[in-house]
Amino acid sequence: MQTYGYVRVSTADQCVDRQVLALKREGVKEENIYTDYLTGYTFNRPSYKALMSQLKEGDLIIILSLDRLGRNYREILNEWRKITEEIKADMYVIDMPALDTRKSKNLVDNLITDIVLQLLSYVAETEREFILARQSEGIAAAKERGVKFGRPKIKVPKNFERVRDKWLKQEISSREAGQILGVSHTTFLRWNRILSA
Repeated sequence: MQTYGYVRVSTADQCVDRQVLALKREGVKEENIYTDYLTGYTFNRPSYKALMSQLKEGDLIIILSLDRLGRNYREILNEWRKITEEIKADMYVIDMPALDTRKSKNLVDNLITDIVLQLLSYVAETEREFILARQSEGIAAAKERGVKFGRPKIKVPKNFERVRDKWLKQEISSREAGQILGVSHTTFLRWNRILSA
């Protein structure tokens, strides 16, 4: 029997230390902790898939909170059932001790676990929707204030025409043209399309 930990944050610039520390306190070895830096809305995550490929009957997965598993109500329920009923492994959610399938072996415990699981899965998805709504509102407000998003546009250099002529005469490739101008070859080709239109 193996004990695994699963950690998830939405982006690579978010810190996983708090989750990892909580798993280690529960006795999970560092080499058995799987980490993803991706959205919780889908279960198409590389580390999660790797964990699932290792998981066997009698194993245990520990997570800090249910929203670390996912943020899609139906998908959380499906994955939980796949782990606990199909694979016959156990799940333990540290910040919600009622979600510990090692203890839930009778009908009443299973009923309570199902109710808590459904409620928390719903809350996880609802929170994700609130986050997206707040993000959209923040972007709209920033745009109204004149904030520009994305990379700043690069100005076409003065020597563009000379480099473009060499490229048109097939003296240099688009990659070489981009290098001379200090941009990617795709930027060079885009400038060429715009100025040729």
